[in-house]
Amino acid sequence: MTRKPSTTLIHHPYRAPEGWDAVPVPVAKASTVLFKDTADLHKPRPRDGLSYRYGLHGTPTSYTLAARLATLEHAEHCLLVPSGLAAVTLPSLAILRPGDEVLVPDNVYGQNRYLTESWLPQWGVTHRFYDPLTVPDLRDKTKLVWLEAAGSITLEFPDLLGTLAACRARGITTALDNTWGAGLAFNGFEPAPTTHPGLGADIVMQALTKYPSGGADVLMGSVCTRDRKLHDRLNHAHEHLGYGVGQNDVELVLRGLSTLQLRYEAQDRVTRQLASWMAGRAEVAQVFHPALPGSPGNANWLAVGGAGAACLFSVAFKPAYSAARVDAFVDALQLFGIGYSWAGPMSLAVPYDMSRSRGLPLPFDGGTLVRFAIGLEDVADLQADIAQALSALA
Repeated sequence: MTRKPSTTLIHHPYRAPEGWDAVPVPVAKASTVLFKDTADLHKPRPRDGLSYRYGLHGTPTSYTLAARLATLEHAEHCLLVPSGLAAVTLPSLAILRPGDEVLVPDNVYGQNRYLTESWLPQWGVTHRFYDPLTVPDLRDKTKLVWLEAAGSITLEFPDLLGTLAACRARGITTALDNTWGAGLAFNGFEPAPTTHPGLGADIVMQALTKYPSGGADVLMGSVCTRDRKLHDRLNHAHEHLGYGVGQNDVELVLRGLSTLQLRYEAQDRVTRQLASWMAGRAEVAQVFHPALPGSPGNANWLAVGGAGAACLFSVAFKPAYSAARVDAFVDALQLFGIGYSWAGPMSLAVPYDMSRSRGLPLPFDGGTLVRFAIGLEDVADLQADIAQALSALA
């Protein structure tokens, strides 16, 4: 039977040969997934990465990325979500029920704080913010404890070992935001396996937007677990919330994974140099960077191995410098973009008024804070740029 071109273009017989292979992972895009026959259609399919029902739940491309991220995080299971924020909301929405309490560090990512304060109370979930450098007070109704290592903006490194051990003893689920560590700085499931085996988090999430992508061009997140029952609970919420990801974005993250460790180590090295140099400047009251002695939580960072330390450091300028003058300093920077996110190729700088986003006392006395995200530029060029911009403070 002769078919019209429109039909032939859709039902063309060509298929790539089985044995074809290449370094890049092929991009499999789909909304509709075809079944061999009705028996195949009716057959139950687990969400195991080996069978498919609908493109929203995954394709061979996205399951490949999920498997590689699970390996990176020392996990057994991984779910992909469309943003880092979605990776924050998924555990809270999947686990918490009316009457439950969630504990959140006071230096948590701002959108997690907003979710906790503004959305969860509508569903009968209460919350408390705790000092990240101490083990929080746990209660019978506490069902989820968030940890962030290091904390957002002020970069205090929490007492991971103490908090995780306390929660494990009480049977309380823990969720760790490991975006800063990127699966490289420490094992989120076993922070210190030789001295504290099994005291890791139950859930480890990342904003893949940051290090795994590395190109400042993708929004995506991951939620990893070791426990199958917990994964199934997360997966149930994941499916019904419609948390799908685009396969072209998956392709970009897969490409970024190849250079993840190289970029992480290069940016870490330059960040430490600049943070140490800034700590000696007369204009600076304090520099926040977990690897710097005296930075809040430095001992906690050393306790989990003291290895990688990412691309971020924050500077609290002395109170004599007004917010307007600090803004002028940021505007005078020539090699630092002004924008959110981090771990991309371009260095960034953003000033913050921390009084608007914290409830507990700040880890510094007054003054305006600037968070630097170091990219892949030459360290001497970045230092010279900061030095010339500091004249704007005078």
